[in-house]
Amino acid sequence: MQANFWQTKTLDEMTDDEWEALCDGCGKCCLNKLIDEDTDELVHTNVACELLNTHSCACSDYPNRFARVPDCLKITRDKLSEFYWLPSTCAYRVLAEGKSLPSWHPLRTGSKSAMHRAGQSVRGKVVPESKAGDWEDHIITWAS
Repeated sequence: MQANFWQTKTLDEMTDDEWEALCDGCGKCCLNKLIDEDTDELVHTNVACELLNTHSCACSDYPNRFARVPDCLKITRDKLSEFYWLPSTCAYRVLAEGKSLPSWHPLRTGSKSAMHRAGQSVRGKVVPESKAGDWEDHIITWAS
């Protein structure tokens, strides 16, 4: 992978490995969302997907996630505009909006530690689906 590829390539020019490397691994996209029946507004919850490791903020079965979680969505270049719900800190969204990666992003720092220290991951902020109860009791704003 070319150093600082995200500064020299467009999203469409990136290789699949570079595209995957953009993900900071925060886990915010792995939180369940609800649609308000009255307003059609999408709201985020702190209810984590059953496959999310809530400490590492990584998928515990990434290669098989689509088979195990039918609602899991693959974020691809051609459908990026459909993922308006991605958090404002998501690298895919940030770069698509013409902005720079944040200083805590693992591609800038070399590890996820700075992201966790900056409070940008879901670590310590979420509950697993199996313990959540009514998702409406878990609506949040910090993941949007």
